Amino acid sequence: MLDCATIRQTSCVRKHHPRRSCIIRVVTENPAHPLTADGPDPSARTRSSARWDDPRLRAWIAFLQAHAAVSRRLQAELQAAGGVSLAEYDALVQLATSDGQRLRMSELAERVLLSRSGVSRLVDRLEEHGLVERATCPTDARGAWAILAPRGLEALRAATPVHLRGVETHFLGPIGDADGEALVRALGAVMARLRGPTPQPIPCPDPSSPEGRTDGA
Repeated sequence: MLDCATIRQTSCVRKHHPRRSCIIRVVTENPAHPLTADGPDPSARTRSSARWDDPRLRAWIAFLQAHAAVSRRLQAELQAAGGVSLAEYDALVQLATSDGQRLRMSELAERVLLSRSGVSRLVDRLEEHGLVERATCPTDARGAWAILAPRGLEALRAATPVHLRGVETHFLGPIGDADGEALVRALGAVMARLRGPTPQPIPCPDPSSPEGRTDGA
């Protein structure tokens, strides 16, 4: 069996080019011994340090796995209680905690980590069940508001005890208070580095004011 650094070179003569030869380099990589800078490629050292089992990936993979597992459990518990889905709950929370209990669609998409089309479909479902209302912005054709409806606030209040029990049991409980505070600081540092200047939207009248209404009332 060839070692990862073993190279076999073979000369071949092409049919129509008898004087032209090509070098075939065959490198068989042993998974236990990644290609190193001793091989023929000067960039091998860089590639060998970017392996799937790189220790730098441990925290990231642990975060992804924990997030996926906890999210599935919280989703199942919310649905078993006959309430909203986890994504719908998240959207309702974002609206409930926003100024005036409303957000532009683009702002809501950013907060719930969805694309514009994805958040539009989410709001469509919430609007269909009477949990959210939409309002257009007369000064910005691209702007639209998602507004928490009274029925949406009721649904949020009903689902919150179930959600909080799940968060406490499946997320906060195993972490503990001290590690929980450290996690908040760590994730806050990540967000602080990634957060860039927020573009200022075009001013739009309050949808609840007479100037912001578009229904002719």
